[in-house]
Amino acid sequence: MQHERQHYVNGAWVEPLEPVLLDVIDPSTEEPFIRIAVGGPKDVDRAVAAARAAFPSFARTTRKERLELLRNILAEYNKRRDDIAETLAQEMGAPRKFAYERQSATGTNHLTRMIEALESFRFEEPQGATMIVREPIGVVGLITPWNWPINQITCKVAPALAAGCTMVLKPSEIAPLNAVIWSEVMHAAGVPKGVYNMVQGEGAVVGEAMSAHPDIDMMSFTGSTRAGILVAQASARSVKRVAQELGGKSANILLPDVDFPTAVTKGVLGMMVNSGQSCSAPTRMFVPLDRQDEVKAIARTAAESLVVGDVGDERTNLGPVVSEVQFNKVQRLIQAGIDEGAELVTGGPGRPEHLNRGYFVRPTVFANVRNDMTIAREEIFGPVLSILPYRDEADAVRMANETVYGLAAYVQSGDLAHARRVAAEMRAGNVHLNYPAADSAAPFGGYKQSGNGREYGKWGLEEFLEVKAVIGYEAA
Repeated sequence: MQHERQHYVNGAWVEPLEPVLLDVIDPSTEEPFIRIAVGGPKDVDRAVAAARAAFPSFARTTRKERLELLRNILAEYNKRRDDIAETLAQEMGAPRKFAYERQSATGTNHLTRMIEALESFRFEEPQGATMIVREPIGVVGLITPWNWPINQITCKVAPALAAGCTMVLKPSEIAPLNAVIWSEVMHAAGVPKGVYNMVQGEGAVVGEAMSAHPDIDMMSFTGSTRAGILVAQASARSVKRVAQELGGKSANILLPDVDFPTAVTKGVLGMMVNSGQSCSAPTRMFVPLDRQDEVKAIARTAAESLVVGDVGDERTNLGPVVSEVQFNKVQRLIQAGIDEGAELVTGGPGRPEHLNRGYFVRPTVFANVRNDMTIAREEIFGPVLSILPYRDEADAVRMANETVYGLAAYVQSGDLAHARRVAAEMRAGNVHLNYPAADSAAPFGGYKQSGNGREYGKWGLEEFLEVKAVIGYEAA
């Protein structure tokens, strides 16, 4: 690392104006391995000023120019994928194979999809005598999380660039180093000065300064619902647009006609991937009451097949959760499940027996969970699955929707038409039928307290545009 103690502003690596050093912790060892510089309001002011100065010229660039820029970024990004994967393994505890095949691959996918979207996007569209014009919103502030860090950086930066916006990125201070590499990618790709800026920092300082900044026209935030509320409140002072992708507590309904060994196993493994640290993870598995014992046995086998440990070992499925704060939260919620009477099928409090350090969590399954239990209501963000029995389909749908969240839902059935009918009743931004392949061009975002706005593909591009009606554009 060469630039971890600098910010990236106006096309150059710069020293912080308000230098404070912060340890980055390796969650596998619980030890700091590097220090980064975190900034303050003055650093935000400098970055915003650079973005504001660059906006008029960048907003006037052509589609062809922005496509060329995105293609350059994609080429430079692919050169650094190994570096990004290695960094993610250390700073957030992702198994190295998973970090390369899944985490760093998301950057390639989002850049590719955005290039495709920009090639055909209609920025001007006649409507009678009126021309509908879509123009860049201006300077945007981007705040990204630690759980899928490079995914969220690319799915915000790429559409902002495609729209013609300039920007300031604040990556997570918990997993910040992938953003340093990303900024090196942007520099190598020849992004014009001031178009892309990055300020490292803590949410309560840099995030607050960005949200409240009068010269930022839009905030795009991914993180917890609690933090999202703070971003929205600070942004309201200047009436800026706020797009948010927040928490989730996604339901996975297994209908009676499904192949249970397959559906349960895929549900357990899919929920626990990334150590359960995915906002759209299917953490509540709804199963027919008379099949719960069968489901418990399958879920136990699946959870106990997971290998938890050394992130450098190709056999490892699960690394640690990202931090001591997160580890303690997961432990508290596992204990809450036990205290409130849920049936512990496997796992439980503490580390796996073969590990004596690191923020490793035992893959845990609870059964006989009620929808009013803490583990069924709160987003745990760890490898903890709740199995909830239902009496009939209406009961399952009611309980699935009985949550403040609405990011994703899952429906499993041997009859696709039946699964579609249930999907129509789900109050969620994404509904996955029979564990489909990921679609990085599909709109991603939630209902209710899971946020507002959509990301990915053309949907993400639209978030960074204003709509202007030029009336009388054509003579009567």
